[in-house]
Amino acid sequence: MRLPRLVLAALLATCSFGFAQSFEASVGGGQLNIPSKNAFLGTATVDPNSGGYILKSGFRLVFRMTLNSWRFMGHEFGYAYNRTSLDAPATTTVAGGIGLPGQPASTITQPAQNISVPAHQGFYDFMVYAVPEGKVIRPFVCGGVQFTAFSQPGSYYGNRETKYGINYGGGLKVKVKENWGFRLDARQYNMGKPFNLPNASGRLLMWEFSGAVSFLM
Repeated sequence: MRLPRLVLAALLATCSFGFAQSFEASVGGGQLNIPSKNAFLGTATVDPNSGGYILKSGFRLVFRMTLNSWRFMGHEFGYAYNRTSLDAPATTTVAGGIGLPGQPASTITQPAQNISVPAHQGFYDFMVYAVPEGKVIRPFVCGGVQFTAFSQPGSYYGNRETKYGINYGGGLKVKVKENWGFRLDARQYNMGKPFNLPNASGRLLMWEFSGAVSFLM
């Protein structure tokens, strides 16, 4: 009778170890880079020479939560705020109303300007580590899905557009003390271009380069 009990105890211990998971929470920041070949969002009108809208790079704040469910793998969820902006071209529009016969219609010219267009991101990634949990230095690769909501300041609920896509990349986690560490991340976010502007083509690619402080449990 004693041997089966020992075997059962060993199996329970093995299962508990196999399904044990650690938790990480991190907060950090860095740079969001948009390559020039991907930053073109379209033109002001259907005329290709009417001036283009260019999405500009900016700084990034990011929060991540990680569940390391296995020795070499885990799940990660996060949110990021990107301080991006949009270079808008000069545009000319015809003013409303009925003009007098033989007189030219009045026009309104809007000068070229830079418009703040923050990008809010939510994402999930499946993590694969090069070394098992417990090591001080853990390189990793990851991949998953994401959404990015572009909005103007003060109009997040009334004037925004959300694009869905994928993300992938890698990084390095370093354990400094028992419950503290830091991490470095490089990711690419791949999605369709927002705002449905004329003459838009291709995909919008965003590169994240960031560092963060991590709390470990």
